[in-house]
Amino acid sequence: MAHTKAQKTVKGNRDSQSKRLGIKVYGGQAVIPGNIIIRQRGTKVNAGPGTILARDFTVMAVKTGKVKFYTRFGDAFVKVE
Repeated sequence: MAHTKAQKTVKGNRDSQSKRLGIKVYGGQAVIPGNIIIRQRGTKVNAGPGTILARDFTVMAVKTGKVKFYTRFGDAFVKVE
């Protein structure tokens, strides 16, 4: 009996590596300029005062302070106070 079944099964059994997305610094934690606060695909959380939105939608701190998450008109925001 030929063993072709195993080869066919393995052919489509690959998966991509996880991209380690998510919140890296939580509310109340201290940050310095350049620290990554959130890695995301699209603007699930928008950049507020004291933060900047990078090309890949990463939210980063631009000043020293504490992270705070809040919502405004139904949209999520993060800021550095």
